[in-house]
Amino acid sequence: MKRSGLYDRHLRLFFVCLLHERSLFCSGSPCAEVFPGRLACRLRYISLWPLELRAVRVTASSPELSATARKATWAGGGLTVILIMPKVKKQPRSRQQRPEGKAPGIRFNTGLGQHILKNPLIVNSIIEKASLYPTDVVLEVGPGTGNMTVKMLEKVKKVIACELDVKLAGELQKRVQGTPLANKLEIKIGDVLKSDLPFFDACVANLPYQISSPFVFKLLLHRPFFRCAVLMFQREFALRLVAKPGSPLYCRLSVNTQLLARVDHLMKVGKNNFKPPPKVESSVVRIEPRNPPPPINFQEWDGLLRIVFVRKNKTLAAVFNSNAVKKLLEKNYRIHCSQNNLEIPEDFSIGSFIQGILKDTGYAEKRARVMDIDDFISVLHGFNAKGIHFS
Repeated sequence: MKRSGLYDRHLRLFFVCLLHERSLFCSGSPCAEVFPGRLACRLRYISLWPLELRAVRVTASSPELSATARKATWAGGGLTVILIMPKVKKQPRSRQQRPEGKAPGIRFNTGLGQHILKNPLIVNSIIEKASLYPTDVVLEVGPGTGNMTVKMLEKVKKVIACELDVKLAGELQKRVQGTPLANKLEIKIGDVLKSDLPFFDACVANLPYQISSPFVFKLLLHRPFFRCAVLMFQREFALRLVAKPGSPLYCRLSVNTQLLARVDHLMKVGKNNFKPPPKVESSVVRIEPRNPPPPINFQEWDGLLRIVFVRKNKTLAAVFNSNAVKKLLEKNYRIHCSQNNLEIPEDFSIGSFIQGILKDTGYAEKRARVMDIDDFISVLHGFNAKGIHFS
């Protein structure tokens, strides 16, 4: 046998010297037995000249050899003998082989944002801050196993639970089945972003974090108005919702949300309060929609904010001097003039026209990161009055 044959990818390399007062028969046959009467390990050998040393590898393991290594001494040379057995891979058990009472339980899909809030103190605190009434209909998105759902069912008239995962919806149904709470629970299975929201008085939810932004705006544009929403968000997202002008986190999300609602940061929630724990910290936010809403075309408003917050640290004069922005606004202006039978001068320059509007409103040197809602409303009205639109 060649020495390279010892490097078998399924077995480790073993060196065994002749053992004192033990038998190791290597008399020309390819196999021998170590520790006769105690073990039955089939071995193959090769002579390593000039030492009387045999390098062997195991070709069949024995259940009697439980130690990782065994040592002995060779009387002829005082060498140490080390025998290392390969690792034995455990075969996975089938469901029929699992002992009773050892069911694997529910496996949560973190890819769908399934992080179950397990701390009852935080659950009770969230429900308390929602100020629920016995006549309320509550919308809950992502109820999970129902830790918060069951608590709310004890306090309100009805809970509408929207769940994407059919298995978790089944677990929630089992939890209230056969109890008086079952008649107060309605489960809707499907993507809440792709379906119409039902009527509700309040929304209380531990949201899947990947749908936070689209769900917030779906919620704020929902009619008829709801009273309030108490929602769990990723910490950074929650801080962006409540950020004020001048804050590093102040962004388009902050302005849009605060235009349509009053937003308050209620409390922080550590990752260890969830099962399985997420990789980020969380926060609870209370949202109260403004009723009546401000008299603003939201598409126009959002179009303006998309432009100015692309480079929020630049002045508005610099932001609107971009060729892409000027091309977009000129197209919208020409459409407006054609619809209203307005004549456009031959020497018309959209760049000069925009800069003139910014100077007239006094916002040419302002920066988006320090402007509040009233400032953006003034800029929008200034552009709309001159026939420039953002939608």
